Amino acid sequence: MTPGEREQKIKALIDKLCLTRKLKRGEWVELIRERTPAAAEYLFELARAVRIQHYGHDVYIRGLIEFTNYCKNDCYYCGIRKSNTNAQRYRLSKEDILCCCDQGYELGFRTFVLQGGEDGWFTDERLCDVISEIRNSFPDCAITLSVGERSRQSYQRLYEAGANRYLLRHETYDGDHYSRLHPPQMSSSHRKKCLWDLKKIGYQVGTGFMVGAPFQTPENLADDMLFLARLNPQMVGIGPFVPHHDTPFADAPGGTVELTLFMLGLIRLLLPRVLLPATTALGTIDPDGREKGILAGANVVMPNLSPIQVREKYLIYDNKICTGDEAAESLNHLKGRMEKIGYHIAVSRGDSLNI
Repeated sequence: MTPGEREQKIKALIDKLCLTRKLKRGEWVELIRERTPAAAEYLFELARAVRIQHYGHDVYIRGLIEFTNYCKNDCYYCGIRKSNTNAQRYRLSKEDILCCCDQGYELGFRTFVLQGGEDGWFTDERLCDVISEIRNSFPDCAITLSVGERSRQSYQRLYEAGANRYLLRHETYDGDHYSRLHPPQMSSSHRKKCLWDLKKIGYQVGTGFMVGAPFQTPENLADDMLFLARLNPQMVGIGPFVPHHDTPFADAPGGTVELTLFMLGLIRLLLPRVLLPATTALGTIDPDGREKGILAGANVVMPNLSPIQVREKYLIYDNKICTGDEAAESLNHLKGRMEKIGYHIAVSRGDSLNI
């Protein structure tokens, strides 16, 4: 097959995805493995059109509050893993969290994302207390949780306290690949069970995966895409793998902007109405990463509302953006950057249309 014929075949697969919203596993593998720069540009044009069809030129902002970096898990890629004794641990008080929400609301945020490690100190009672306080104080806002794997009963209690959305990346669908990234006590099947539990309860659910994780193959990414099609989540968060110096994967090569953008475009065609962030990790490895993400089909950015003194302590990977645009105080700068590429920051909850 000539390069020109291969190009046409890849574009034909992109067209098929755009029209039918489904591909077979072998087609996913071929599309990912044989991608070219020209095919990527073709994909991004289609992804932008689909995104604008459903969401216009709005970019939704989420106020990220990283409220604890204690974690019981020991994921091999994560800087706040339990065994990293160099991590400076912290927890925010309820008052600290509410102060972040106050500041965020004044800036125009209508979604707060409470993100943290799996910290046993934050029992259901303590978390429900925080959530209900936010719900009572900001009734027009969405509350998103990203606090890992919990029991279905726990998820139910947090939902009843006022949480609307839950983010839990499946990380990788393939069980063998998952076991190479996590200690034996963690399982891919349990993580996926959590996602189905969250959906059944009524949360708007977000999942996702790392791009360029150690040992990842095009077949792994194909399985991730097939899982997204089955789960049909309201949000998908993907970002490049970025190594952390205090982990077993400190010297592993990082994920690329190029493949991350390509996967963003594919997800936009697979799930046209999904909420799709241009992640902090993308902005970490490329100064224009988030703009490129928006132009590849993304429609969400997540600036940091955490207190300045703890931002650098929530270091899940090296060189994470902790100042500049990632600080919510620089929201005007972020607005300017989005306007330069023809998009604008929306002051709204920005609920998913993928329901």
